[in-house]
Amino acid sequence: MAQWTSAVGAPQLARLLRSQDPRDAQLAVGGRRLPAYRGLADGVRLLVLEGRIPVAARLPAERELAAAFGVSRTTVAAAYEALRAEGFLESRRGSGSWTAVPAGNPLPTRGLEPLPPEAAGSMIDLGCAALPAPEPWLTRAVQGAMADLPLYSHTHGDYPAGLPVLRQALADRYTARGIPTMPEQIMVTTGAMGAVAAICRLCTGPGERVAVDSPSYANILQLMRDAGARLVPVALGDKLAGWDIPVWRQVMRDAAPRMAYVVADFHNPTGTLATEDQRRRLVDAARSAGTLLVVDETMTELRLEEDPEPPRPVCAFDPAGSAVITVGSASKAFWAGMRIGWVRAAPDIIRSLVAARAYSDLGSPVLEQLAIASLLESGGWEKAIAIRREQARENRDAIVEALHRHLPDWEFSVPRGGLTLWARTGGLSGSRIAEAGERLGVRVPSGPRFGVDGAFEGFVRLPFTVSGAVADEAAVRLAGAARLVATGAPVEAELRHTFVA
Repeated sequence: MAQWTSAVGAPQLARLLRSQDPRDAQLAVGGRRLPAYRGLADGVRLLVLEGRIPVAARLPAERELAAAFGVSRTTVAAAYEALRAEGFLESRRGSGSWTAVPAGNPLPTRGLEPLPPEAAGSMIDLGCAALPAPEPWLTRAVQGAMADLPLYSHTHGDYPAGLPVLRQALADRYTARGIPTMPEQIMVTTGAMGAVAAICRLCTGPGERVAVDSPSYANILQLMRDAGARLVPVALGDKLAGWDIPVWRQVMRDAAPRMAYVVADFHNPTGTLATEDQRRRLVDAARSAGTLLVVDETMTELRLEEDPEPPRPVCAFDPAGSAVITVGSASKAFWAGMRIGWVRAAPDIIRSLVAARAYSDLGSPVLEQLAIASLLESGGWEKAIAIRREQARENRDAIVEALHRHLPDWEFSVPRGGLTLWARTGGLSGSRIAEAGERLGVRVPSGPRFGVDGAFEGFVRLPFTVSGAVADEAAVRLAGAARLVATGAPVEAELRHTFVA
């Protein structure tokens, strides 16, 4: 049985190799030009580590790649052998060769969990992409919920589909966005994670393939792994320019995933915004392949730059509701402590989700649902979101300025929305920088957390959670961590440099 879950064609791989920065291709060391096979092997290895080629992707046959890349078959054969020796390629007679990561390189296990309160005084936390509550709107929402609570306290309190008042408010909001929606198309969940978990339980089984953006949101990837899904990574387009639709079509055709999970609006972790044309074409590809498209809209509200014509929601291109399920949440847009999410889908899918909920959590907290309903009905939601956008924009600009000042060799695109920035760490290991940074008092998740099986080693994710002097100090400490990784110097020396010099 083949061990690969997707395939990379020879023309695509040749194009990716030619697009690499000469500094990254590592074509020369000490003034000596590397052998052609070594340069090719290093190029493929870098593409795997960056996630531009997914792990477990079948590579083209030696003869095909040699013709597409303009080298001899002997060169390709030697490169493949070097990659196998280093653990970046596995092969089986009759099944071909597919990408891998070396044994002993497990996914990092830290970086996204909330920092314990007792550590907040000594550690700058860039692990969790969450901001403080937008007051006074949180307090007002809870007060409004308390006023409405007596209407529900005489009931059993279990509403598997969600409170009718909140389902109506959410349906009205979609309708106002140009997507006619009935309350019967909404199920309220305990956060977006609860929504995706419910969809996975209903729509996939152990061992079934699920296609995902590469990179993608780390916690959702782990949730799907725990559910037994076989993740099929699909790399974002060149320079993170949204989705590569031809690749998505190929994956849906060749791997036949039962479900796909994507983040179209201010993608977590890269901040990418998919274009309207990409949305239309991806829905068409999913419908043609029979793949259920789960679209995460948790960052949609966090638009940090004015856009006179923002792209329509993905579900706008699926009027029959047969191909797209949308997930939303108040946790990113409003406050992480408000664990209310929702699913928008066809009524029959909602009914199935509600029926299956009897075996999980039965329903979401009534008080929190009333608080969100109060915000939506009173206009407080828009005012709270305006505060949130201002906070995120200020923090983003502070982090960008600090990185330019202290880490000028790090590469990133400034996102126009969302809460996260995806930074390439100047050729250094993101995992090692994260480890060293924690010892220097700054906590940041490394790139492999956001890939499948160890990709994106040369990246870290930076959320917009600090500003001003704290953002600058975070960059100073990250620069110290980068020096540690680059030089191999002891932590004690860097502590003196960072905190005394």
